[in-house]
Amino acid sequence: MATRRLYYDDSFAREFSADVLSCEPTTYQSAAAWEVVLDATALYPTSGGQPHDFGKVADANVLDVRDDVEEIVHIVDRRVNPGAVHGCVDWVRRFDHMQQHSGQHLLSAIFQERFGRPTVSFHLGSELSTIDLRGGEPLEEILEGAERVANQVICDDRPVNVRYGTAEQFAEMGVRKEVDRQGILRAIEIEGLDLQPCGGTHVKRTAQIGTMLVRRCSKMRQDWRVEFACGTRAERIARKDFLLLRRTAEQLGCAYDEVADAAARVVSERDARFKEYRGMLQRLAEAEATVALQAIQPGPDGLRIVARVFQDDLEAEYLGHFASQVAKSDKAVALLVRFRCGQLFFAQHHSVGKDMNALLKQALQQLGGKGGGTRDFARGRLNDAGKAQAAIALGKELLAGQ
Repeated sequence: MATRRLYYDDSFAREFSADVLSCEPTTYQSAAAWEVVLDATALYPTSGGQPHDFGKVADANVLDVRDDVEEIVHIVDRRVNPGAVHGCVDWVRRFDHMQQHSGQHLLSAIFQERFGRPTVSFHLGSELSTIDLRGGEPLEEILEGAERVANQVICDDRPVNVRYGTAEQFAEMGVRKEVDRQGILRAIEIEGLDLQPCGGTHVKRTAQIGTMLVRRCSKMRQDWRVEFACGTRAERIARKDFLLLRRTAEQLGCAYDEVADAAARVVSERDARFKEYRGMLQRLAEAEATVALQAIQPGPDGLRIVARVFQDDLEAEYLGHFASQVAKSDKAVALLVRFRCGQLFFAQHHSVGKDMNALLKQALQQLGGKGGGTRDFARGRLNDAGKAQAAIALGKELLAGQ
């Protein structure tokens, strides 16, 4: 027996009565649950980009609602006895979904009719909803224009009607997107603006959508994804945005309308300071590398080997500059490890004639880790930073062996 969908004709029905057709045990998210089928329901199943309702069937909490062709299956947290039952809809969630879904119809109609960008998909999210538009990129003036027109239609408080008819009849009436389905279809009409086949829940008048807030637009494969929010969501997001703007302005010590310029100055100053810092880091590493080389006497083979485990919390960039500076001197080799994270730097002057890449890989093969590089400069990382000292000792041993 098919389930009668009460929400088709009255999306504002918060309570309903029905007879239980079946109640079978199942699992839901690894917990015990029951599948309940009723002869009628006001609870909406997940469909067409709109999530399912929450609510109750008798004393059972509704966890999920699914559309099984003719039947609507309610996933509940306890057994429901046969016979007549009373059900109710979580109205806060339902009305929020109605605002977003009706807002989507309104926004999609405007993007198509005013700006020639049809909607190819819709998703009603927990915070923001999205529509994917086909066509050229909707620039900021288009997004702003669509939002402005949508809010004007909302202020007009136009009727939102449920219509029934065949696909052919709707095509003659100027449906926004034709569907290839047989039989009697349900469509939602925003008076004077839009007609679209849809089985979802909707408001009765556009004013009930509340404020329309169009957010950002991003590329999504061949289409453009537009984020939006309506009603209570839009109010909440706008308030959150304002609080963020106010806090940012206070931190930057500027007026609200000066935040963008002030932030740009801060970023510019940060980049300049970072560039200065990196230059100082390089000069310091080069100076310390020069001092380290001067303190080392050449070995019997004429090599000067700077082998060091850096215990301080130095950046890897510092060790890289240190190793490069050592490798600029004739017959010089740098075997460096950053103790804190196990980063390795093996470098040589070309006159040494060894292979730093092979040397590093041999060390990492024995101690565990990965890395690589060129004949004169290689870098890697130990799996166990505690083996830093062992890596230096092994590096010297392997160097002698080469």
